[in-house]
Amino acid sequence: MQRTAVTSVQLTILLEDNHCLAIDKPAGMLTMGDATGDNTAADIARSYLRERYNKPGDVFLGIVHRLDRPVSGVLLFARTSKAASRLADQFRQGTVRKKYQAIVEGHVSPRHGLLEHWLHKDRFRNRVTIAEPDATGARPSRLRYQVVRSHSGRSLVEIQPLTGRSHQIRVQLAHLGHPIVGDVKYGSVAQPGHRIALHATQLVFQHPTRQEEVMVCSAPPPEFLERVGSR
Repeated sequence: MQRTAVTSVQLTILLEDNHCLAIDKPAGMLTMGDATGDNTAADIARSYLRERYNKPGDVFLGIVHRLDRPVSGVLLFARTSKAASRLADQFRQGTVRKKYQAIVEGHVSPRHGLLEHWLHKDRFRNRVTIAEPDATGARPSRLRYQVVRSHSGRSLVEIQPLTGRSHQIRVQLAHLGHPIVGDVKYGSVAQPGHRIALHATQLVFQHPTRQEEVMVCSAPPPEFLERVGSR
C-alpha cells in the first residue's frame, strides 16, 4: 500500500497498473463532481497520475462505479478507454463481487440472511425508498448479510450486495430495523458526522486486458471498528 500527497490529500493506492487504479476513498469525499464543486476522488486521482507520470494537460480517468460521499473504502478507476468500457460492462452485468462492512444499530436477528426488496430513487431529493414491485421506476435489490459480532447495542455486519442500486445497503438495513450508525438520512439516531459506518472492504473483478481475476481489499479504519468494540 502506498501513500502519495496530492493536492494536500493523502491518497492511498490499493492497485495500480497500466489499465486500472484503485484507491482507498476516505469518507466525506465525493467520487465525482456535483453542484457543490467540492474536490473529488476523481480529481485527486487525476492529479496523482499527472504528477507521477509527468503528464501535461488532461489525464484520462474512467469512472466505472461510485461510492456515496459518506462511505469509505475501495474505489476503482480505469486508466484507459478500453479498460473503462470493459470494467463498466462488468458492473452493469453484475459480475463484479463486492463486500462491505457496516456497523448498525441494535443486535441483528437472524444473524445472517438474504434481503430482497424493490427500491425507488427520488433523484430530486437524492433519497431511496422501499417500493411495491409494480411501482413506476422501482428496481429489484438483493443483498446477503452476516453478523460478525455485536456489542453495546450495535452490530458489525458483513454485506455482499447482489445488485448495484443507489443507497441499497443503507436502505435495506434500515428497513430491517437496523440503520447504519451515523446515517441520519435513513433513520440512525447516532450523531451525524462526515461519515457513516459503512466501508467497502473488497472488490473482485476480471482484469480488463489480462483476463484474470483481481481482488482489491481495504481494511476499515481503526475508529470505524471502535464503534462496536474489539470483540
